[in-house]
Amino acid sequence: MKDPKKIPNDEIEVPENSFLTKADYVPLTKDERKAKRKHLDERLRALNFRTQVIERELHKIESHFYRTCIFGSARIKADSPIYKDVETLANLLASIGVDILTGGGPGLMEAANKGAQAGKKKASSKSRSYGLSIELEFEPVPNPHLDIKRHHHKFSSRLDDFMRLSNSVIITPGGIGSLLELLFTWQLIQVKHLTPRPIVLMDSQFWNGFLGWMKDFPQQRQLIGPNDFQCISVVDTPEQVFEIVKDHYDKFMEERSKAFPKKGTTGLDQKRAAKPRGSAA
Repeated sequence: MKDPKKIPNDEIEVPENSFLTKADYVPLTKDERKAKRKHLDERLRALNFRTQVIERELHKIESHFYRTCIFGSARIKADSPIYKDVETLANLLASIGVDILTGGGPGLMEAANKGAQAGKKKASSKSRSYGLSIELEFEPVPNPHLDIKRHHHKFSSRLDDFMRLSNSVIITPGGIGSLLELLFTWQLIQVKHLTPRPIVLMDSQFWNGFLGWMKDFPQQRQLIGPNDFQCISVVDTPEQVFEIVKDHYDKFMEERSKAFPKKGTTGLDQKRAAKPRGSAA
């Protein structure tokens, strides 16, 4: 097979808004392709290793704060009862100092971020409203209720960021994306890539059918076990979700106070130092 014919650089047209250069459009010989593939593969492996190191360092810095992910559909409108419930839930959590983490888009993500801002303002807490947005044609800009914005081009890196930043996960009604986020979290807990944490499914009517299928088929065929369901809770109201997450949050704050006691303080002072960010002095 003959090597492809070289094309002069002045005959190459590079699309507008492309991060590629003319060199990326020049046909390569077989040996050039092989050498470039090997070089890029080595660079990718090195980059993956550097990413792991950076993530570990970030975890050391950011692990002092409690965050909960709220996942759900981008298609739910503001006049929907579930929108109001998610907004109420985020309001309750933010009022005690829990950071709220969403995909930063419309629908139930917006409801959570909006509720977080209201709860923070009401209680004068230091809760933060996060949005990890993704590049989608139908979600061109993040919702306006965010304190911290992080943008991703790929769902895979975005999912990793959600897991790295969060301490608990709340799944509200949604489609394929919400199912992906549920199963991704669940699987990482199962294989111990994540520490045990609550996965709270809000709206039992929506989720019971799916969980029934999981028990009737994968569990019946011994593809998963009864213990795999220990991290799952199914509830209906914002208050029920709040109680589950608050219990986990309180344990987190207690462990944090033991791990990071202030020097030269009494036991009482340490308890005060460990108060949630939303607590009064």
